[in-house]
Amino acid sequence: MPQRRGGRGRKREARAARPERNLSEWAPKTKLGRLVLAGELTTLGDAIRTGLPIREPEIVDVLLPETEDEVLDVNMVQRMTDSGRRVNFVITCIVGNKDGFAGLGRARGREVGPSIRRAIDNAKLNMIEIKRGCGSWECGCGRAHTLPFKVMGRSGSVEVVLKPAPQGVGLAVGDIAKSVLRLAGITDAWGFTKGHTKTTVNYALATFAALRQTGQVKVRSEQTERLKIKAGAEQVFTRKIEAPPVVAEGPPPGELPEEIAVEGEALTEEPAGEPKDEEAPEE
Repeated sequence: MPQRRGGRGRKREARAARPERNLSEWAPKTKLGRLVLAGELTTLGDAIRTGLPIREPEIVDVLLPETEDEVLDVNMVQRMTDSGRRVNFVITCIVGNKDGFAGLGRARGREVGPSIRRAIDNAKLNMIEIKRGCGSWECGCGRAHTLPFKVMGRSGSVEVVLKPAPQGVGLAVGDIAKSVLRLAGITDAWGFTKGHTKTTVNYALATFAALRQTGQVKVRSEQTERLKIKAGAEQVFTRKIEAPPVVAEGPPPGELPEEIAVEGEALTEEPAGEPKDEEAPEE
């Protein structure tokens, strides 16, 4: 009996080579973008804490240049119209720097490549700052490697509960949640799920909603010190936008520059009071 191909067990699409955006030609249209371009905001955490929405993906490219992306789901949808059957692709992507920042985005289009690029840009617009710590009573290592406390997220019928785990356990969650947690910078976690987790999009959205809860829960300074809670990235990288080279104005070709008076020019002249040494006539 021939084996049935396809289905949900197929391998996910690998990351395609995407051209980088030229930031030297970026002209910001929002207030947050102008602040970033002026150099007043140097980290993504400072940009998020301003309360201004991120409307331009170039902001994340400037403040967080070391991001990585991964395609979680590629779904093909069909619609019957008067002109015939139309096929669209719905892409779900996760973007993160593996150090406290992550974003989830979706896009729809007729072609896979442009849809992936739009999904990545939408994920950059949904970047959140994640709190990490050592919240497991079995560990106490003092490193920000897991969740600081238990969080829960829900999307549709899928409910995800994430708990802190000691160092060395790894990510004891499903494949989709593992990709989300890995790009968020969490290396150890326990995961418990309810509902129809084969729904990839709902599973990813529920995991992302649980990570969002880490930044919304208020913690005291005593808890921050005891659980070693850190928000955002531990290593901060700054990237400057290269300005176009400035060409110095000089004399047109073929013309010599005008003479410029130099201090100390009189030292080269002979003093007027001393007679010149005359050469003796030859005998």
